[in-house]
Amino acid sequence: MIDKLFYKTLLSKSFNIPVKVIYWDGKAEQYGDGEPEATITFKEAIPVKDITRNASIALGEAYMDGRIEIDGSIQKLIYAAYVSAGSFFHDSKLKRFLPKQSHSEKHSKYDVQKHYDLGNDFYKLWLDSTMTYSCAYFEHPDDTLEQAQLNKVHHIIKKLHPQPGKRLLDIGCGWGTLMLTAAKEYHLDVSGITLSEEQYKFVQQKIKDEGLEDHARVYLEDYRELKAEPFDYITSVGMFEHVGSENLATYFNTIAKYLNNDGVALIHGITRQQGGAYNGWINQYIFPGGYVPGLTENLQHIITAGMQVFDLETLRRHYQHTLEHWDRNFNEHRTEIQAKMGEKFVRMWDLYLQACAASFESGNIDCIQYLISKGPSGKDLPMTREYIY
Repeated sequence: MIDKLFYKTLLSKSFNIPVKVIYWDGKAEQYGDGEPEATITFKEAIPVKDITRNASIALGEAYMDGRIEIDGSIQKLIYAAYVSAGSFFHDSKLKRFLPKQSHSEKHSKYDVQKHYDLGNDFYKLWLDSTMTYSCAYFEHPDDTLEQAQLNKVHHIIKKLHPQPGKRLLDIGCGWGTLMLTAAKEYHLDVSGITLSEEQYKFVQQKIKDEGLEDHARVYLEDYRELKAEPFDYITSVGMFEHVGSENLATYFNTIAKYLNNDGVALIHGITRQQGGAYNGWINQYIFPGGYVPGLTENLQHIITAGMQVFDLETLRRHYQHTLEHWDRNFNEHRTEIQAKMGEKFVRMWDLYLQACAASFESGNIDCIQYLISKGPSGKDLPMTREYIY
């Protein structure tokens, strides 16, 4: 009875849409007026002590295990929880436990490989043909995911105002689309680094297949250990979320170290305008070691590293739409993925993709591109944004 009273109190103020809840005893309650837009079914009671320890972890685990079922859009339900002031997402008492993090070189390699080395075949099923696993850029509402990812690559490279023959470093190069596009279409000499063995082998093969050995190279290396002469341009997409709060200064100092005087860098990543944070469930099950920095936190590190900001652009809505595309693709292959990875895995990843879409939709997190230079702000860049478009 006490458990049920706790749940009623918790859930009655957690959503801004009408929600029906069916409890483990078969009895139903509705919170909010009107036709329910989602139904939550508890097949068993989740211990109150687990909820109060960390609600995100406890409820996420329960959904993964099938102890909670959701009829309706998970994204819509989580969005409703983010924008509801009384939601458990905003209750600091329900976030007491957070998984420990370490960002030593050993742990960073483990964390990256834990996520990205699930296998290229897995990611091929639901990413687009460019194998780009970061926020796309939708120039038009009806852009395909592939077109939007290519838009993003060109948008980033154009911001650098690249000159043929100069050198570019891509920190956290993924499956290589950005760096190889820069080599083929912008005639740059490119280097990429990654900690993922699967990505490293994939990019190596693409360099050979496309005859780019004289203009492109990839290293399986920690960004802190790269030994190279400074570059004219640096890109880094979806990377700083992996380095940890304690290493952000090192990350931006490394960019400054490898950037020529008056060089330009485009750093793209998930950022919280409200300040740095991480989600306990995502950190434990999806991105071990992940940390989303705050906007002012990043800006301070950029300035302290001796660089200056020329332009900021927020891509929050673009990332929401990217995740919605990914989740549709993922569910189109759900049966195949479940046969290989199991039901718990597909429930976990579907929840992850929809929860992240809701987080961007609500403004809980953002995606920001930082155009920065070493030396006076944008010294050798055109004075207006027109050159980008």
